[in-house]
Amino acid sequence: MALDIKPTRSELINLKRRIKQTQNGYKLLKMKRDGLFHEFRTLLSEMIEAKQELSGTYQLALQRINLASAVEGGLAVKSAALASSTHPEVTVKRRNIMGVVVPSVEGINLRVDMEKRGIGLIGSSPYIDEAADSYGKLIEKIVKAAEMEATLKRLLAEIESTKRRVNALEFKVIPEMEEARDFIQLRLEEMEREETFRLKRFKNK
Repeated sequence: MALDIKPTRSELINLKRRIKQTQNGYKLLKMKRDGLFHEFRTLLSEMIEAKQELSGTYQLALQRINLASAVEGGLAVKSAALASSTHPEVTVKRRNIMGVVVPSVEGINLRVDMEKRGIGLIGSSPYIDEAADSYGKLIEKIVKAAEMEATLKRLLAEIESTKRRVNALEFKVIPEMEEARDFIQLRLEEMEREETFRLKRFKNK
């Protein structure tokens, strides 16, 4: 890089300014990287806990649907499911975490009250109600886990990208700029000595 730089005082001033700006950008990127990593670690621990809860909720829902099928019959369970007048809906919006756009997932009708299931008090049973409630909770946890997993992937990708930029500035860009600055300073000092020596010879003559 030093060979492509003209050893002039104006170039030296510009280069020093660019080095300062680049160092400031480097510090900001490091802060962003560290902040994103902190967010990632916090969300990862929450994700692990959510996955464990999801697994437990799934097992409970499976037990209750099997019990309802055994007691009430598979046909009654299917009829209750088909009678529901509402259906789960999911909307995905966007939110910002330290400049990273991540999904925000919201669910509608994920858990349905007994009154809205369309089977009434007579057609219902406590086994079917418990199974339906358990599956409602399961859907809620699936939606939440999906949001957290997608957010983690986005954060991880941004952390890797930021890390590469930080490393490039630290180990390549800034050292090359400092090398060019040192080259110009050294060259200007040599030129000043040569000019001084030339003036002295001229004066002696």
